[in-house]
Amino acid sequence: MIAPDIEFQTQIRSALIASSAVTNLVPADHIRAGSTRPDKLPCVILANPDTANLGRSGDWHLTRVWLDLHVWAIEDGADMARQIGAAVAHALWDAPNLVETDIDAYGRPSFKYMRDPDPDKAYCHGVATVSGVVRWRP
Repeated sequence: MIAPDIEFQTQIRSALIASSAVTNLVPADHIRAGSTRPDKLPCVILANPDTANLGRSGDWHLTRVWLDLHVWAIEDGADMARQIGAAVAHALWDAPNLVETDIDAYGRPSFKYMRDPDPDKAYCHGVATVSGVVRWRP
């Protein structure tokens, strides 16, 4: 059994990579999990998920998973970050199909964007949060 948060994160990444609207703006190898510090631009970085165990439903366990997606862009700064965010939102409009588990409730991504306070830099950083209540068997 794969942990529900890992499967949720894996399938979110798979949905992003499967979207040509996303990969036309961000190369697939720039869509990754791990440290949220950008190493290649533009990029989408999936932070470590947060979880809350909600209880049981029969033989199933229920866990709410929150996942932050960090969008980084430098060329055209805020405009490019927002274009990437729109493509990500569209790619994640519907809940991903999980392999070993299922999603009982799904929260579409919501975004916040921040510009670098240094006027000599053109970075823009967007953060989206996507969530789901994952039903799984231990």
